[in-house]
Amino acid sequence: MNVYDAMRMADVLAPLGYRHTEQPEHADLVILNTCHIREKAAEKIYSELGRLRAIKDERQGGDQPMMIGVAGCVAQAEGAEMMRRAPYVDLVFGPQTYHRLPEMVARAHRQSGSGKSPGRGIIDTEFPVEPKFDSLPAATSQGPSAFLTVQEGCDRFCAFCVVPYTRGAEFSRPVADVVAEARALVGAGAREITLLGQNVNAYHGSSPAGGEWRLAALIEELAGIPSLERLRYTTSHPRDMTPDLIQAHGDIDILMPYLHLPVQSGADDVLAAMNRQHTAADYLDILDALRAARPDIALSSDFIVGHPGETDDDFDATLALVERVRYAQAYSFKYSPRPGTPASAMEDAVPEDVKSERLARLQALLNQHQLDFNRGYVGEEVPVLLDRRGRGHSQLAGRSPWMQAVHVDFGNPADAQTAYGSVVDVRIVSAHPNSLAALPVTAADNIGQEPAAV
Repeated sequence: MNVYDAMRMADVLAPLGYRHTEQPEHADLVILNTCHIREKAAEKIYSELGRLRAIKDERQGGDQPMMIGVAGCVAQAEGAEMMRRAPYVDLVFGPQTYHRLPEMVARAHRQSGSGKSPGRGIIDTEFPVEPKFDSLPAATSQGPSAFLTVQEGCDRFCAFCVVPYTRGAEFSRPVADVVAEARALVGAGAREITLLGQNVNAYHGSSPAGGEWRLAALIEELAGIPSLERLRYTTSHPRDMTPDLIQAHGDIDILMPYLHLPVQSGADDVLAAMNRQHTAADYLDILDALRAARPDIALSSDFIVGHPGETDDDFDATLALVERVRYAQAYSFKYSPRPGTPASAMEDAVPEDVKSERLARLQALLNQHQLDFNRGYVGEEVPVLLDRRGRGHSQLAGRSPWMQAVHVDFGNPADAQTAYGSVVDVRIVSAHPNSLAALPVTAADNIGQEPAAV
């Protein structure tokens, strides 16, 4: 979602004459788009701001001074504190206000008097009454694989999570708006769209004929867009995996056989303390139903190790769940208390060394399962959407239907250029922990064959 938000900020700034540059040293405006999920991520912002301050100071007084902005969830949660710790920051704004970015930039220049360096920082961390999507310009091309936000915010209030406080209550975009943006993205070259939301399967957007559509109905509508070849969605909550959404995985061909469904823990006591509103058995029942609807579906998840009160037995229950499911991918972290969340006030904290030891054990198991999953595709023919350049001019990279990163060597730049942006059948020749290597089917089938007789 932060990638999508960053692209939309660029769209908003384009009418002011801004265009993207790779190097902050060349930028007139640098925006850090931030995440507040973990403490380490938040603290990295201040380190990066210190580096940008040095660049800004070098530019001070010149013809093209630098302006620094901080956006996203850290900005939402720590706006005033950020201005205190980093008073050289010019703009601090939350994830619901970036449609007002042009106005903020103009105000900052007005406050500076000379238009070179703003006099004091501007903070905008309100939750506007009007949805920001109503004020955004039309989305520009994102390439062969595109993101599309359909839902924001969360009403689940997991004990460890800061999202409801930084992103706000659940909001779903109207069906007509989502479909219009999807059609525009496909018209600009997208062949795959990933629907985004903090709790995307809680989607309940107003339909064209009145009433509301859930995510399954929206997916079915989007699947009818000509030239759209792949659909995905992320991130989901187990409580919102409705029967019609589960069945959609079996009925809708372009809905890819991959689902990120966080469980966080395999222990019911920990899940209750987290306010996850489901048990381990509930979660496994959902996975069984998904696999019944789509037998080849690959699953990924999130895990938090060392949540307050987690015992050795609780952790063993998590390992048992992982062994049962065998995830294709997973993200795992040590519990990090976030200010203002219920878990941050809980007693019975798990010692740091215990959290580290548990995380190492969990990650070793998850990594082995991921490698096993990837190795299972060696020798198989797989369709890959080639959406980015690889190493050298003859290699492209993309994703398999099961979300694996695949690097494809074409042998010559012309073939690679022709294949870019399309779904190509490849044969997997080797597997690695985080990626697969492949050749186009014709090239792979020719390997090892005797030359034709002359």
